[in-house]
Amino acid sequence: MESNIKLGKLFGIEIGVNYSWFIIFFLITTGLWSLFSGEHPEWPSYWHLVAALATSGLFFLSLLAHEMSHSLLALAKGLPVHSITLFIFGGVSRIEKEAMNASTEFLVGVIGPVSSFVIGALFYGLYAVVEKASPLGAVAYWLGFINMRLALFNLIPGYPLDGGRVLRSIVWAVTGNMQKATKIAARVGQGFGYLIIITGVLIAFTPIFGGKGDLFSGLWIAFIGWFLLDAARSSEQAMVFERAIRGAHARDIMSSTVALVPADITLAQFFDEYLMRAGRRCCIVSEDGKLLGLMTTHELRETPRDQWASTTVRQAMKPFDTMTWVEPNTDLGHVLEVMHGDDVNQVPVVDGGRLEGLIKREDLLRFVKTRAEFNY
Repeated sequence: MESNIKLGKLFGIEIGVNYSWFIIFFLITTGLWSLFSGEHPEWPSYWHLVAALATSGLFFLSLLAHEMSHSLLALAKGLPVHSITLFIFGGVSRIEKEAMNASTEFLVGVIGPVSSFVIGALFYGLYAVVEKASPLGAVAYWLGFINMRLALFNLIPGYPLDGGRVLRSIVWAVTGNMQKATKIAARVGQGFGYLIIITGVLIAFTPIFGGKGDLFSGLWIAFIGWFLLDAARSSEQAMVFERAIRGAHARDIMSSTVALVPADITLAQFFDEYLMRAGRRCCIVSEDGKLLGLMTTHELRETPRDQWASTTVRQAMKPFDTMTWVEPNTDLGHVLEVMHGDDVNQVPVVDGGRLEGLIKREDLLRFVKTRAEFNY
């Protein structure tokens, strides 16, 4: 969810819209524009577009309210929330910690569909008291319809959907094992993903009740099923990853043999002697035993090749005082957060101002793979 437009903060939570969300906004708007034009030819022509845009915009706010309900309840339960991002299939609240117990997991999971049901009921209530054929009546009806369908879809008992979180909380309460509950809920999510894909393919290519197959609707449903399948698999892999790094620290995977490069050699020398000859893609820059910075292929590429002979490593390196480093006893979960937050592939390990080692992303992944292989 990194490619998004930041809209600001609400209750201290960063709100963003992923670029993919504009696809669903466009599809809903054009679909309703066509629908309103066909169902209400008596309206002035511009009202068809106005009603379609209003419905899409209010649906945006409905999705935001759905995710805010998750986030605010999580905050109330002591779970920090970093951000909310709306994307093509709805939205996601980035809750920084897992729930402490099954009851919290249940409440945080179920509040989303409940909020969508309430929003849908309010719009249906508005539809019941206004003129049915008016633009307001049409907008209210479709917002009621869409929010009810959103609530029902999220109740599918497959992780990471809200219904899957509810299922995980129930299994967690019964077994007392959160990891086992996550695995079962994710597997159920994968099963529903396959079922939705098959259903979509049948709708797209198979005549139903004597009619013709609906290619667009069927493929769209299959795409939703693929999304759920992929999300469920990713959730299970994330659980394996988190279990593999639990209890491990930076000292457990850091490399103590770190390549040191002099600060005043040229980039041409660095390329020839360290990158090409020694195969070192990441080096610590030092002078008289003092750490100055980090030199990687990224910094090398930032300088035009025709300037390598006249530019020193000192000039091109990433200065140490601008880098994020960790201590030897830092847990691997935090190391991963540092790599992700700073978008780097290596993190120095420093103790008392002295370099102890370097952690590379491939070291972390290899460590996780080995632990997972032996179910450590």
